[in-house]
Amino acid sequence: MATDKGRRAFIGMCARMTAGLAIAGLVGVSVKRLTAMKWVWQIDPFKCTGCGRCATHCVQNPSAVKCVHAYPLCGYCDLCGGYLRPGYINRDTAAENQLCPTAAIERKFIEEPYYEYNINEELCIGCAKCVVGCAAFGNGSLHLQIRHNLCHDCNQCSIATACPSEAIIRVPAKMPYIIKGGFEK
Repeated sequence: MATDKGRRAFIGMCARMTAGLAIAGLVGVSVKRLTAMKWVWQIDPFKCTGCGRCATHCVQNPSAVKCVHAYPLCGYCDLCGGYLRPGYINRDTAAENQLCPTAAIERKFIEEPYYEYNINEELCIGCAKCVVGCAAFGNGSLHLQIRHNLCHDCNQCSIATACPSEAIIRVPAKMPYIIKGGFEK
């Protein structure tokens, strides 16, 4: 009889250990999958205030943050607040009339009174002057995004640390860019 109790206790202990090891294995696989998932930094354009810190705090020079244009939201205005400096009466492409310090926004005539605005990302430094101008005098179709092909994907993004509106977040790499108007690039 004592032998039966000893065997039962031994079998019960083995069953508990096997179950415990199985659960630990599943937890380990789940943790490994989560840590193996690639994460990237992204700007939520609905939280971004256009403070200009993306241009000055990024470890890249020029910044990995670039202006993007949500074309379906754009009014294609002749007087674009993201392209022209406030207070300038001349609506032409002269450098002194442009808001962008690097002339990264290109203006192309479509038909009276419509113009198309394209961002030359090689010239864009992520200063957000156009974003602020577009939001103040337009519909906010210009906004910033971190270009994943340019970003070093620092463990602690220096821009995210400096961002006053906490608009820079960590998301799975599979997640598409957050683009205003629900339009994805």
